[in-house]
Amino acid sequence: MSYFSETNSEQVVNGRMSPEADPRMREVMSCLVRHLHAFARECHLRPEEWEAGIDFLTRTGQICSPERQEFILLSDVLGLSMLVDAINNRRPEGATENTVFGPFHVEGAPLRRMGERITLDGKGESCLFRGRVLDCGGNPIEGACVDVWSDNADGYYDVQQPDIQPKWNNRGRFITGADGRYAFVGIKPVSYPIPDDGPVGQLLSRIGRHPWRPAHMHYLVTAPGYQKLITHTFVDGDEYLESDAVFGVKNTLIADYEKLSGQPTEWRSDFDFILVEN
Repeated sequence: MSYFSETNSEQVVNGRMSPEADPRMREVMSCLVRHLHAFARECHLRPEEWEAGIDFLTRTGQICSPERQEFILLSDVLGLSMLVDAINNRRPEGATENTVFGPFHVEGAPLRRMGERITLDGKGESCLFRGRVLDCGGNPIEGACVDVWSDNADGYYDVQQPDIQPKWNNRGRFITGADGRYAFVGIKPVSYPIPDDGPVGQLLSRIGRHPWRPAHMHYLVTAPGYQKLITHTFVDGDEYLESDAVFGVKNTLIADYEKLSGQPTEWRSDFDFILVEN
C-alpha cells in the first residue's frame, strides 16, 4: 500500500485502476494522469490557477449546445485536433495530406453536374476550381466523389445563417468520370474568425493570439478502394497562412489562384488530389 505524496502521485492514482478495466482505457488514462501530474509539478501550479482552470472548463461546457461545440474549438486552438488528425492519417510522400474536418460539413449536399456553380447567393468573386483525382501512380480515379463546401463572401457558412443564405449555398458533390477530373464554380474564399465570444476566445486574447482562419475551400474526397481524404486548399498569399488559429495549414495544401481576364470567372484554381489505396 502506498499513500499519496507529491513525488509518487501518478503511481498511486494509476495504481487504483482495476486490472480488469479495459486495457486501452487503462493505457489512455494512465498516460493522461502521468502527464497531467507532470504538468502541475513543472509549472508549480497554484491553487488560484487550478481554480481558474476549473472555472474555464466549466464555462466551456456551459456554452456548448447542439449548434456549438466549444470543447472542439478548444482542442482546435491548442493544436490537439490537428495532432490527432496527423497521427491517424500518415500517408506516403506525394499523397494529398489531411487536415481538420471543421464543424460545418453537412451530409447529403446536392449531386451537381460537372462544372456547375455552387454559389447561390450571388456574392463574392467567382472562381473556377478544377483538377484531377489520381492514385499514387498518377492514374485517374473514376467514380470518386468530390464533396466541397466553403464560406460565402461575408465569411459565413450557410448553416450559420439559415435565414439569410440559400440552403446548400457554396456546397455540392461531384462524381469524376474516366479522366478523374472535377470542376465547379464557387467563389474565391475569404478569411474568417472562429467564434471568439466564449471562453476559448477569451483564452486566445489572454495569450495574445488572434481568432482568424486563412481563406480555404473544404474537400471530402472518397472513392471505393481508397482512403478517405478530408482536406482544405488554402488561398496563396493569405495573410493568416502562417498563423491559422487552428493550425490547419500545410505547405502542400496552399493552392495558386490565377486572376483571369475576359473569362466566365474572375479566378481559377487548379489542384490535383492524390489518394492512397486501402
